[in-house]
Amino acid sequence: MADFKLDGKPMQTVGELPAAGDKAPDFRLADKHGEVKSLADFSGRKKLLYIFPNINTPVCATSASEFDRHAQDNPDIEMLMVSVDLDFDVFCEGGGRANVTPLSISGDSSFATDYGVLVEQEPLTGRTARAVVAVDEQDKVIYSRLVPDVAQEPDYQEAIAAFR
Repeated sequence: MADFKLDGKPMQTVGELPAAGDKAPDFRLADKHGEVKSLADFSGRKKLLYIFPNINTPVCATSASEFDRHAQDNPDIEMLMVSVDLDFDVFCEGGGRANVTPLSISGDSSFATDYGVLVEQEPLTGRTARAVVAVDEQDKVIYSRLVPDVAQEPDYQEAIAAFR
């Protein structure tokens, strides 16, 4: 289990994030077209997985937009935005986030378990903690961070710098 906070309240994930040097766990997540995507679909590319509880919160929306801006400057990095959300119109078109790939864990809780971000405490039961995992072209984890408090944004520069 990993410790984090929700507005200062202590919380825990069910597992641990994959560590630098680990092979990234495979996944099966729905994209905005309802197609199932796996790690293999992004083979040979750098991948940044931004994992968050819900796009309909200010911090999640701001963070996804910030990673979208970073995607413009880093076209060699596939920015994968992973949450339980299925409302991709709000996520992409409505949110102006055209440079990132939204993926939904809805229907596949194994992602949250495999990546160590599943929360089973109210009010986040069934959702994820906020985390960033950077994966290289060979699907090796090169960076992983659980954001200390879900109410905080991740360190964007540190996450992008992992690829340099």
